[in-house]
Amino acid sequence: MSIIGIAIGITTIVALGLITTGMEDSVQTSLNDVAAEITVSNSSTVGTNAGMISTEVVDEIRNRSGVIDAAGELTATEMDMDRLMSQDSDSGRSFTNILGLDPDKLYMVGIKDVDGDVYENGSRDAIIGAQYAELNNVSKGDNITIQNREFNVVGIFETGSSFVDSGIFVPLDTLQNITDTDKVSSVIVKTGEDVNDTEISDKIEEDYDDFMAITSEEMSSIAGNVLGILDTATLAVSALAIIVGAIGIINTMVMSVYERTKEIGVLKSVGWKSRKILTMILGETLVLTTISGIVGSIFGILIPEVGLRLFNVENFALGYSPKTFILAFGITIIVGIIGGIYPAYKASKLAPTEALRYE
Repeated sequence: MSIIGIAIGITTIVALGLITTGMEDSVQTSLNDVAAEITVSNSSTVGTNAGMISTEVVDEIRNRSGVIDAAGELTATEMDMDRLMSQDSDSGRSFTNILGLDPDKLYMVGIKDVDGDVYENGSRDAIIGAQYAELNNVSKGDNITIQNREFNVVGIFETGSSFVDSGIFVPLDTLQNITDTDKVSSVIVKTGEDVNDTEISDKIEEDYDDFMAITSEEMSSIAGNVLGILDTATLAVSALAIIVGAIGIINTMVMSVYERTKEIGVLKSVGWKSRKILTMILGETLVLTTISGIVGSIFGILIPEVGLRLFNVENFALGYSPKTFILAFGITIIVGIIGGIYPAYKASKLAPTEALRYE
């Protein structure tokens, strides 16, 4: 029971550690694969221009000092009601992001190599992410429906970013015509190497009312804060399980000392020193907790791996980091030492004559 108690805590630490590290790797990959350093959006919720930015603003931002390039991006969402209502997890995603972007600006979202061709302005062509292609069984040359219009898939790309690779990119002007707008949803900005991105983003917010400019460093920081909260929650949950396991270890070893009182008396009577008795009890405790650590680590790996496959979770991989297992076994050893100190000390102080009379 003590082994199970400790193993539950270790399983929690390892499983949540793998998931958290996987999320950190996924977020970091997404941020690193985007070439633009600043993203500008309109936070206004009033009037017909709510949440939109005029193309004139894109040109103004592009001409600012320190800015190498800027591009307007229009975002739309395609919803498949059949998939939304379907209970089949293999049927693909219910929502797809459609992004309108000029073909010469694709590098700003991390699209550098395309298997096939790149669409031209004004065309009804599209390029799709590798994840979208796999989930929806779409290949080059196929036709897909976007906003009730047919588009021809001319290329497939892969950036490593789950958000980008699960989307569809089409010409900006074509998507604007379809959605009946001449504006964009956001502006992505590429800055120079020796430029302070924060200063540029602050200046943009100062010059344009209701505009919000966020740098890639700020996005990384926000993601880090969220993951930090998750890490704290992981440790809190794990700590509760570890405390329960530690109490179990202490109880088991105290009872073991009581049950083996006569045995300990015999060992002392034949010359065993108190230090040797203490070492023996501590050693047994560490063996229990080490076994717990091994069992907990095995289940900590198996449970999330099986869970991902059972629920058919796509585009996410567990993050195997040495720090997760170092933390798990470090806590195991600490619990073993703390749980064994009192029973070991009590056993080492038993008087041989009293212990031999004990029944």
